[in-house]
Amino acid sequence: MNVLEVQDLRKHYPIRAGLLRREVGRVRAVDGVSFHIARGETLALVGESGCGKTTVSRCILRALRPSAGSIRFAPEEGQEVDLATLPKRQMRPLRRHIQMIFQDPYASLNPRMMVGDIITEPLKVNGVPAAERRERLMELLELVQMPPAARSRFPHAFSGGQRQRIGIARALALHPQLVVADEPVSALDVSVQAQIINLLLDLQDRLGLSMLFVAHDLSVVRHVSDRVAVMYVGRIVEIAPTDALYRAPRHPYTEALLAAVPAPDPARQQRREAARGEVADPANPPPGCAFHPRCPYAVERCRVERPELAATESGRWVSCHRARELDLLGVG
Repeated sequence: MNVLEVQDLRKHYPIRAGLLRREVGRVRAVDGVSFHIARGETLALVGESGCGKTTVSRCILRALRPSAGSIRFAPEEGQEVDLATLPKRQMRPLRRHIQMIFQDPYASLNPRMMVGDIITEPLKVNGVPAAERRERLMELLELVQMPPAARSRFPHAFSGGQRQRIGIARALALHPQLVVADEPVSALDVSVQAQIINLLLDLQDRLGLSMLFVAHDLSVVRHVSDRVAVMYVGRIVEIAPTDALYRAPRHPYTEALLAAVPAPDPARQQRREAARGEVADPANPPPGCAFHPRCPYAVERCRVERPELAATESGRWVSCHRARELDLLGVG
């Protein structure tokens, strides 16, 4: 059973101008996104900055109200609610089941609160007795490999990686069914990134976490995800199992993203070519496929007709008019 099913999710921002502030256009930050996350699965949502991946995560958390679409969430077996249309009052009891790990581990922690209070605040808000809060605090500190003495210290006393461990402990305090990790290692040093990724992998195995892992670094995503969804200008262009996607991408944009990942061996020849040109403007996307001005495989159909996300012969989902042709030719 899936813990989350997102169907045709849209988030548009009006562009207003003139004295009367009339709407003259729209920024299509998210424009028809669909995917699902199974229980115990990690789905990575990747793409360049500005593609809409963070907006998707905020809509799922209902920090933003979607313009259209459905977000069906199953907090328990046999239960399902549509978060997209749920009133705020009914949304509050569900928030304990969906928690977030933030990108900046320092900005997300209150500098005036001690670590013990930061981690147990969700428990206090949800009416957990003081004795249980203390017991749960010690469990969480051990879970994220932090010393018990950390509970009586302030966030500024810790390194970036330690602060992110505190943020992870807070996110896990209420036993959530779904964790949304919004670029949780992008603000950390490379050596610390590996430690946090290993911690998340260990927690996923021990707790059976379901996770939406938002990132732009494909070298990180490879180690933490079961499947990868690639976004470009508000739309998903490819969804595939992680190993299959890295081995043979089937959308030209996915191929370009992988080409941009630096090779560990500088003497090794790069067989893929990075995309040229600028990312399309979500307020004024090009007609047809939004990627066609940068795509080496574009044909006339790509310039006039927008492709839909569809299954290919290899079992993955790709939004490309030439997907089946490129799949059969083994391009990638």
